[in-house]
Amino acid sequence: MSAGPRISWRTSSRSQNTNCVEVGEMETTVAMRDSKDREGPVLIFAREQWIDFVASAKAGEFDLN
Repeated sequence: MSAGPRISWRTSSRSQNTNCVEVGEMETTVAMRDSKDREGPVLIFAREQWIDFVASAKAGEFDLN
């Protein structure tokens, strides 16, 4: 069984310790996982979905206030 593509994971420069998500970009998709459970499940998003999500987050669409 293949291990799948190698992903270069990164975290936000604003994250502290291991309390954040890690993001890894592939050719056409973006992967996200919990930094506290690196062997756990990975969420996969189409690149376009990820771009829309980041733009919405930057615009404050998900702010609770």
